[in-house]
Amino acid sequence: MEQGLRERKKQATRQALALAALRLTVERGFDGVLVEDIAAEVGVSPRTFNNYFSSKAEAICALAVDRAQRAGAALRARPPSEPLREAISATVLAELAGGAVPEHVPDRVWFDGLRMVLATPAMQGEYLRVRAAMQDALSSAIAARLSTPPGSLLPEVVGGAVATACDAATHRWLHSDPPVPLRSLLEEALGHLAEY
Repeated sequence: MEQGLRERKKQATRQALALAALRLTVERGFDGVLVEDIAAEVGVSPRTFNNYFSSKAEAICALAVDRAQRAGAALRARPPSEPLREAISATVLAELAGGAVPEHVPDRVWFDGLRMVLATPAMQGEYLRVRAAMQDALSSAIAARLSTPPGSLLPEVVGGAVATACDAATHRWLHSDPPVPLRSLLEEALGHLAEY
């Protein structure tokens, strides 16, 4: 179902606020940016900002939460006949490696923003929320693909393992010297899951 104009405008405003929050925080540091700065950057009021986000930290991580939701939707959309392991790998590689940086976000801002989130104590709770969003999105899609009975732990265990593999690959990518492509790290991490 196609979104109406109003919904598209709301989504565009939300994305603009999230990108401004991420970019300004990378430029000035977490403590150097106020909600008022983010709102002014987008040309809206702080009250409008608060209609979309409960905090600066939530806005900074919003693009990653959106990516997690897209990953879940993409996994649901994979062909039902495709084996689960292949569907998960294809989804993760397309959404995280192919789309590691959302198309409207400059590469350096995304990379530096992710490093900043992981290094800033005030952001770590929000980072855990992003990780939980990824696990929930994947677990829900896995449950739908497998038609597991209610209460089965299998989708959550597999979703958690995949989210952890993605985390491990991302951490290695951020700190590798010399740089290593995220795709190869994700392939390696997902390959380890298949060994057990």
